[in-house]
Amino acid sequence: MFKNLTVYRVGPEWQATLAQIEDALAAARFVECGATQPQSLGWVPPRGTEHAPLIESVGGQWLMTLMVERKALPSAVVKRRTEELAQQVEQASGRKPGKKQTKELKEQATLELLPMAFTKRATLKVWIDAKQRLLMVDASSPARAGEVVTQLIQSIEGLTLAPLQTTESASVAMSDWLLSGEPPAAFSVDRECELKSEDEMKSVVRYARHPLDIDEVRQHITGGKRPTRLALTWQGRVSFVLTETGQIKKIDFLDVVFEGRARTDKADDAFDADAAIATGELVQLIPDLIEALGGELDTTVPPSAAAVSAEGAARAFTPVV
Repeated sequence: MFKNLTVYRVGPEWQATLAQIEDALAAARFVECGATQPQSLGWVPPRGTEHAPLIESVGGQWLMTLMVERKALPSAVVKRRTEELAQQVEQASGRKPGKKQTKELKEQATLELLPMAFTKRATLKVWIDAKQRLLMVDASSPARAGEVVTQLIQSIEGLTLAPLQTTESASVAMSDWLLSGEPPAAFSVDRECELKSEDEMKSVVRYARHPLDIDEVRQHITGGKRPTRLALTWQGRVSFVLTETGQIKKIDFLDVVFEGRARTDKADDAFDADAAIATGELVQLIPDLIEALGGELDTTVPPSAAAVSAEGAARAFTPVV
C-alpha cells in the first residue's frame, strides 16, 4: 500500500473530525484537466470507488488520496511548433522575432498543442495517525511530498505541518551504524548502500546485493564519504531504504507479515486488510526509527537555551524520517 514515506508532525492546535475533513476535501475534489490546462490536482476516494468517501478510517488510521493529472507535452514538439510560428512571422514581417516575441510564440505553441497532448495520472497517498499526530505522504521525493502538503494545507483549514526533525541526522546515524557494525535495536543492515563525498567532486560509490560489514565501506566513510541511502530491515518484518533526507523508501512487507491473513475476493475487504497491515506495521516502525535517530528534536526550546556541541548544532534542524 505504501512505497515511499515522508513524515510530518501535525501542529499541536489542529483538531478536526472525519466529517469536517470530508467536507473540506469535497471542495477540492479532482477534476480532469481542461483543454489548455497543463495540470490538475484534487482528492479522490482512497478505495478507488466512485462516490466513496474522500477520507477513510481503518483501525483509527485516516487515509486520503491525491490525484495529479499532467499533460505530457515533449519539449521537442513545442520547440518545433515555435520555430514554425517564428518562420511565419519572419516571412510576414521580413525580420526574425526578438527574444520577447519568441517567448510569446512559445506560449502560443504550448496553448495550441495542449488540447492534443496525452495525459498522465498519478495518485499520492496520505495517511494521518491522529493518535501520534503524524502525517505521512507516499511520494517518490521530498519535492513531490511538498506538493501534497501544499494541497492539504490549502484544502483543510487550520492544518499546519512541519517535517519531523530528530536530534541526529540520518546521514550521521547511518555512518555510525556502518562504522561500528552495530545497527540500532530492532533494525538490521541489509545489502544496499550509497556513499557520496562532500567535496566538489561529489564522488559516488554504490553497493547492491553486497555485504556492507567490510573494511572497504569503513574506509570510504573515514575518507569523507557519507551514506545517502542505506537498506534496513525492521524486526524481520519490513525492509526499506533510509535516505539522507530521512525518507523511508522502497518499503517492502516481508512474508511473515501476511501469515494468517484470510484471502478475500471483495475489493473493500482487501482494501481494509491491506490498510490495516501496512499501518499496523509502520505505526510501530516509525517511532523505533525516530528513537534510533536520537529521538524527536524539541523545536519549542530556543537553540540558545541549551548547550550543544558544534556537531550537534550543525545537524540540529536536519529534517528526517
